[in-house]
Amino acid sequence: MKQPTLLAMDFAALRTLRLLYENRSFTETAAVLGVNQSAVSYTIEKLRRAFSDQLFFRQGGKVVPTERCGIIVPSITRMLDEIEALASPGSFDPSAAELTVTIACNYYERQIIMPGVIKALRERAPGIRIAALNSTTQGAQLLKLSDADLLIGPLHPDGHEFYSRSLLGERYVCVMDRSNPLGDHPLGLEHYVEAPHATVTYGGTWRSRYLVQLDSLGMQLNTVLEVPSPAGLEKVISGTDLIATVPSRIAETYGDAIKIVESPCPAPFEVYLVWTTRTHKSAMHDWLRKLILKCVVEPASVID
Repeated sequence: MKQPTLLAMDFAALRTLRLLYENRSFTETAAVLGVNQSAVSYTIEKLRRAFSDQLFFRQGGKVVPTERCGIIVPSITRMLDEIEALASPGSFDPSAAELTVTIACNYYERQIIMPGVIKALRERAPGIRIAALNSTTQGAQLLKLSDADLLIGPLHPDGHEFYSRSLLGERYVCVMDRSNPLGDHPLGLEHYVEAPHATVTYGGTWRSRYLVQLDSLGMQLNTVLEVPSPAGLEKVISGTDLIATVPSRIAETYGDAIKIVESPCPAPFEVYLVWTTRTHKSAMHDWLRKLILKCVVEPASVID
């Protein structure tokens, strides 16, 4: 069999290498590419011969990259991103655009940030469609796999392929029924942790910053109810002695039946806009990122 050379490798093969490096799974890589696992194995075998390196080996049931593979992949990632950038038009006309952008985000971002963005897009670029994905704690992975074009949320992933911009600062507050006596005075830390809580878990391995802060103090909430999202939480705690801790802008959407009280554990955090080298030089994505930032920072000036 003729020894394959790097110059004979196509971009699809290099993309397969990058995906396997990111997923560490032949099965998941095949699923992303829409091929069977044997096709991925065949491609990797050709690349092994071309690079004269094993690239991956199995250890304890896991797919582990070699040291050289860890050097190769960042280089081919930059190359693939540059090729994609060359294929993108150098200028962008929002009013003439016809495309779909996928944004990974969660309830907070859909409730607080996306409404203004959608209004601005309908005004300036009505042909742009938005597909919103639940990011949970997998936002960085969704970006890496190109399943999402943008990530909006409190996660700030590390890595040479990520770019980010802070959109806004947030803090946690307490919400409760207006008749709850805990709202009559400033809420101290001891009374706060002793009060019966409806705690938002957000699912997965994510833990809100205020919970992490309480952990560091050796304290734990008196949780009597766990819910996966702050959506509709005001209806749950209304007429009860339960309190909940939610981001301040979410609390402001709950209406007059709920009282907002400063939390003794506000745990400030940032909400970021995150993207990768794949879209960094795209004229369209640059325009969209600037629009999202302006919708958050200067919402009154976005729609003429």
